This record gives sequence, C-alpha cells and structure tokens, in this order.
Amino acid sequence: MDDAPLVERARRGDVSAYAALVRRYQRDALRLAWVVGGDAGEADDVVQEAFVKGWAAIDRFRGGAAFRPWLLKIVANEARNRRRSRGRRVALALRAGAAVPSAAPSPEDLAVVAGERTAVAAALDRLPEHERLVLACRFLLDLSEAETAEALDCPAGTVKSRTSRGLARLRADLEEHARA
Repeated sequence: MDDAPLVERARRGDVSAYAALVRRYQRDALRLAWVVGGDAGEADDVVQEAFVKGWAAIDRFRGGAAFRPWLLKIVANEARNRRRSRGRRVALALRAGAAVPSAAPSPEDLAVVAGERTAVAAALDRLPEHERLVLACRFLLDLSEAETAEALDCPAGTVKSRTSRGLARLRADLEEHARA
C-alpha cells in the first residue's frame, strides 16, 4: 500500500487520512517505543505523543520521501527523550534519598517475563542506545538499511556497522548470561 496519497491528503488537513497512516504504523511504533524507551507501560503514551507531534509537523514532511521512517524517527526521539527524563528523575530521587516508587507490572511486562524473550530484551537493553536503535529498526520493525538510516538520521554505512557490532555484542551478552 502506498502512503503517498494519504500523506498528501493529511498535508492538506485531512485528519482521517492521517488516522489511516497512524493505524497502519501503530504496531511498529509501539514496538519501537518499547525497545527505545525500555518501558512497555509508557510505550502507549510515547506513541500517542509522537503521533500528535507528527500531525503538527506533517506540513514539514518532504514530499516523495518514505513516510514510515519519518514517523518512526519521531517515535524514537520521543521515546529517547522520555527515557532520559525518567533517568534524571530516578537519579534526582536517589540523590534526595527518596525511594523510587515501582509501578505495578503491566500485562505486557508479565507476558515478556518468560524465557528467552526476557533474556533477549534484557540483553538489548544493555546495548549502547545507538546499537539498540539500529537492531530494533532492522529486526523488530523489519526496516531496510536505507529506511533505518533515514529513521535514525545517519548514513547507511553507519547502520551496517552498528548492526554488525550490535549483533556481536548481543550474541556475546546472551552467551555470557546463559553460562552464568
């Protein structure tokens, strides 16, 4: 399905066209928000905010470009910002000597807790952010190298090298934790 007609209608103010695009990419956006943000419970809020920001910026979308990477870039940025903000709040609370409240696990969190998915998710979370983002785009969202490069605003060669290094680190991490 081609996004171009929907994007053009959305650029002219058609909310239903943008809603169709949102529905089309909502699952990918949720996956990316979870991987980048590290919090399944907050992923919905991240995606909703990113979609609102996308609507506000739709007139700046470059005609002829791929819409999916553009939208996922907004999602990744929002998730990254929220993760940093959460880290600052935790650090501040620790410095203040306050206990950091723990949220009750969401159903998604409970489902992920089992087996290999947990190990892979934990290993992904331990990767440097730039490698985690590339692996999420390439393997969880099935973006091509070119789409990943566009979504993360980096050269295709960087995507290739980060993919290689990220997979090597992920393998080593999983092997190390399997032996432990």
